[in-house]
Amino acid sequence: MSESADIKARVIDYLKDLQDTLTTKLAQLDGGADFVSDDWRKEKRGNVLGGEGRTRVLTDGKLFEKGGVNFSHVVGAAMPASATERKPQLAGRGFEAMGVSLVMHPHNPMVPTSHMNVRFFIAEQDQQEPLWWFGGGYDLTPYYGFKEDCKHWHQTAKNACDAFDPAYYSELKSWCDRYFYLPHRKEARGVGGLFFDDFHRKDIEHSFAFTQAVGSSYLDAYCPIVERRRNDAFTQAQRDFQLYRRGRYVEFNLVYDRGTLFGLQSGGRTESILMSMPPLAAWEYQHQSKPSSPEHTLTDYYLKPQDWLA
Repeated sequence: MSESADIKARVIDYLKDLQDTLTTKLAQLDGGADFVSDDWRKEKRGNVLGGEGRTRVLTDGKLFEKGGVNFSHVVGAAMPASATERKPQLAGRGFEAMGVSLVMHPHNPMVPTSHMNVRFFIAEQDQQEPLWWFGGGYDLTPYYGFKEDCKHWHQTAKNACDAFDPAYYSELKSWCDRYFYLPHRKEARGVGGLFFDDFHRKDIEHSFAFTQAVGSSYLDAYCPIVERRRNDAFTQAQRDFQLYRRGRYVEFNLVYDRGTLFGLQSGGRTESILMSMPPLAAWEYQHQSKPSSPEHTLTDYYLKPQDWLA
């Protein structure tokens, strides 16, 4: 087995194991519904040479209104525009892209939405050294802010980073703040976390181990927050605010998210790509929250990038 074939096989094994772990734990956390698994294969079409995946979706649970954990592995003849725009040296190269992506949308507006993904790309061409990189991270999107939740989320992220390089957390936290931002709203999507792309540090073993640490720390970051908030009372007005804020989530995913754009441009499976959309969302013309209200505090304080561990 060649070196590139070996790393691809190891990454695929890790990603499938991660998906199994995530769906098992999150279904247990929900306590009312399980994930429905949809295995799929993609036949050769255009630049897509083939692909496979496992889409797992939970709906109408006791805790989660909708959640999805996807594994995908796509082989292509040429990198799509969303990749070569930032890496013109990849134009014309064949590629393999594999990853796990997760989005959990809770019923209770006191419980935040969360997103996580880890991925690996390798671009190969005859007689040339393969180009590879990892990417991923996780971010938290609350509807009502709680400082202790933000601190726990970021402390868990920092702990995962510090085992590899004390500089990683600050760098990837800032990258996350810049990435999960809606320029047309001049507003952050949430309270951030970690984001990294084009991750090619030290050597492939270091980069792979770090990516595994990020993916494996997600449950430690999210589950305690869910347990703390899941039984909090809420009103219909707070539920309405949650649906309004979910509209921002949809706007980001459809307009700016690189993973969504890459999937659609590379001929990926549309149902799986759009799994991240919430089941319900709302748009209200010129919404204005009352000054000093929890809703106003969300955008005025919690959605401002800051050092949550200070």
